[in-house]
Amino acid sequence: MAEKSGVLPIQEIEALIENGFVSMSPGPVKGQIQPASLDLRLGAKAYRIRASFLPGPGVTVKHRLSDLKLHEINLTDGAVLETGCVYVVPLLESLNLPPDHSASANPKSSTGRLDVFTRVIVDGATGFDQIPTGYQGPLFAEICPQTFPIIVRQGSRLSQIRFRVGESETNDAALLELHAREQLVSSDEADIANGIALSVDLKGHSEGLIGYRAKRHAGLVDVDAVKSCKALDYWEPIQLGQAARLVLDPDEFYILASKEAVHVPPTHAAEMVPFNPLVGEFRVHYAGFMDPGFGHAAAGGSGSRVVLEVRNHKVPFMLEDGQTIGHLVYERLTEIPRQLYGSDIGSNYQGQNLKLSKHFY
Repeated sequence: MAEKSGVLPIQEIEALIENGFVSMSPGPVKGQIQPASLDLRLGAKAYRIRASFLPGPGVTVKHRLSDLKLHEINLTDGAVLETGCVYVVPLLESLNLPPDHSASANPKSSTGRLDVFTRVIVDGATGFDQIPTGYQGPLFAEICPQTFPIIVRQGSRLSQIRFRVGESETNDAALLELHAREQLVSSDEADIANGIALSVDLKGHSEGLIGYRAKRHAGLVDVDAVKSCKALDYWEPIQLGQAARLVLDPDEFYILASKEAVHVPPTHAAEMVPFNPLVGEFRVHYAGFMDPGFGHAAAGGSGSRVVLEVRNHKVPFMLEDGQTIGHLVYERLTEIPRQLYGSDIGSNYQGQNLKLSKHFY
């Protein structure tokens, strides 16, 4: 087991599983363990519930479900989860963490790009996606499709979890040193304050394309079916206008990209801060976690941009090209992972520019 503080790499996640600290029934499938994270799988049942909830101290998720569930859905052969509805699904993984280990979760990249709001809940939780030190018990996914109805089944992977020992976040002084060594972003002068600032690219990636806006009332998306949906049936391309700016309409969902190429070296993982009210009332990322090796040239990732999953709130908001839209926070690993994110393990988004989820062609 790891002795240093930081995020656990793949070999330490495997050790957690082998030593019974992570229970998986059935056992792990190919590709489920990533360089510094573990994909979580949906179980056999989903519960449609009246409202999202947190169980609170001393209360189990199962107890809250007994009050809030409306009906039960069998996922064994696949089922549709409708937009605007809230579901809770017990996961196939559960935890029996050592006393010095904690964890956190977030949606997988493909989940975020489908505008599927997904969070992990645990017994006694007072916050989403946070698993306290030494937690012992089951894991549950709360799922709320926002734009497209989705088909899921037992074994579908919408969320991922990463494990930590002690403190892992890299402070700004250490981040300056890391950037000097590793060139974390492609801009000449990195803006480092509580992480590295990222800006939005509204000058276009190819033939004036600057992004996509999701179409309402589109068809189903099967979360397990790669390249099964025609992009133009679900998305409206957004072209560069006379000015490099874009007005975000309230409650619309956009796919945009960062101006900076990002590099996550093998020694670290990174996460995009999902929402910052100081730069506007909009969310810029649902998923946000980047495994070690994302954008790493040796792993085929030179020039990788961060894809932004943007949902505006309250009032129309104008984005300008180059405007800061969030910060990238880096966390050190306890040791370099045995494998990196990239082409060698079939990673879908290495070397990306503006890109929809893997479901679209």
